[in-house]
Amino acid sequence: MAKPNPKGPTRTVDIFCAKCKAQLFKYRKGGKGALVKCFKERIVDDLTTTPCVCPQCETTFARETLIRGTPAYKMIGGKVTMK
Repeated sequence: MAKPNPKGPTRTVDIFCAKCKAQLFKYRKGGKGALVKCFKERIVDDLTTTPCVCPQCETTFARETLIRGTPAYKMIGGKVTMK
């Protein structure tokens, strides 16, 4: 399997907690589909203190995993929104 392009896309999206609307990440996302995973190397601003946990309401919104040999966050369905 091919690794994701490290330079990645130029378009950034803001990722928010679906429960309390706190901003979690600024992320370089490619494509126009739903947010299923976030590669750690594409995160521009990480506003969380603990990985995969919302800093305001302390809800777990993702799981740490390896996707194609690259560290990533696998999003839990319905826990995050993006703009």
